[in-house]
Amino acid sequence: MIIVKASKSKKYKLLKGEKFMYFLLFLMLLAVPIFNVFTSSLLSESNTELERIKSKINTQELTNQGLSMQIDELTSLDNIEAIAEEYSLSYNNSNIKTVGEE
Repeated sequence: MIIVKASKSKKYKLLKGEKFMYFLLFLMLLAVPIFNVFTSSLLSESNTELERIKSKINTQELTNQGLSMQIDELTSLDNIEAIAEEYSLSYNNSNIKTVGEE
């Protein structure tokens, strides 16, 4: 008959450095998803602001085009002659000076 002694299992005790490393690993596993969500949120907010600014730019460009067309319309020769006739003025082409040209 063989008698086998039941051996006691050893308890493994963590060292301070190991505890600190496990704690850091736990913090990193917790911080990475939080950081990912935070940066995604900032990116989404920035994209929303960018689209809002692009929309304002497009609206302003359309306004500028409309105003440019009105300027061209008002400075047309036909319009100048019509206004001159309305106020009983004579149109003399030799008295016209163009601004910006020398």
